[in-house]
Amino acid sequence: MIWRERMDIFPMKPENLPRIEVAILAKAPIPGLAKTRLIPHLGADGAAALQRWLLQRTVAAAVVADLGPVTLWCAPDIDHPEFAVCRAFGTVALRRQPDGDLGERMHTAIAASSTPAGTLVIGTDCAVLTPGLLRQAAESLQQLDATVVPAEDGGYVLIGMRVAGRQAFHEVEWSTERVMAQTRARLMAMNWRWSELPPLWDVDRKEDFERLAALFPDVCALDLQAEALA
Repeated sequence: MIWRERMDIFPMKPENLPRIEVAILAKAPIPGLAKTRLIPHLGADGAAALQRWLLQRTVAAAVVADLGPVTLWCAPDIDHPEFAVCRAFGTVALRRQPDGDLGERMHTAIAASSTPAGTLVIGTDCAVLTPGLLRQAAESLQQLDATVVPAEDGGYVLIGMRVAGRQAFHEVEWSTERVMAQTRARLMAMNWRWSELPPLWDVDRKEDFERLAALFPDVCALDLQAEALA
């Protein structure tokens, strides 16, 4: 299965690392809802198949990281069978994503966390976010207020906080190249100390998919439109 792909090569979690929750915001792999920017390239069914692959890989990475509870925040609801599949990977709780913009949904996930040492919030678009990188982000929260993994497109693929800081998500222009810069400004205004890991990349565009397929040949075995692989 996809989620078993060589995630056992990372070192074990340090025993002295306090429990940190991993909150995953995820869309169900429904044709027409998932990976909409790739529909012109992959078709609605192909984009949904890719979302299924990304969802499984992300949940597997969070489970293998073994940092603490893993919560899958589901959209549009928790009833899609692929969310149930992800629960077979380990102890994964399912919750429905609340209404509101992305910032409100991330804040809700952090505020609902059961781990006082902090929470990592991620999406499912970054296939190269490994268990090892999740552990690095968690380790940084032992001494800092927040940690961020920027995205190459100007956003970020992970944000971790020790406590829910709503101001960090206030008036951010989501889905633009200004997200990371605006988030830095918000964290500075809060007088928080934070770390940034090296930037990673999301799978949103045709070029991103081609980059993904070059790294992970099993993506080519998904039920995608033939022209996507030409």
